[in-house]
Amino acid sequence: MGMYTDWLNSKIQKMNWLDMKMVKLCVAVFILMVAKLWPPLLSLDWYWYLLIGVLAMIRPLYTMFKK
Repeated sequence: MGMYTDWLNSKIQKMNWLDMKMVKLCVAVFILMVAKLWPPLLSLDWYWYLLIGVLAMIRPLYTMFKK
């Protein structure tokens, strides 16, 4: 796994801010497509989406502020 991670990190380092924004846009569009194709995903109450978002943000925030 380490060799793949090193390769991926070297490729990500070549990206600029615009490339990163385009990746985020691509992910957002993909999620919207999944939601469109699987309607039960949109039937959850709003607080479930908030909970998932907060849980998904814990590790990146921890990594960012741990030092």
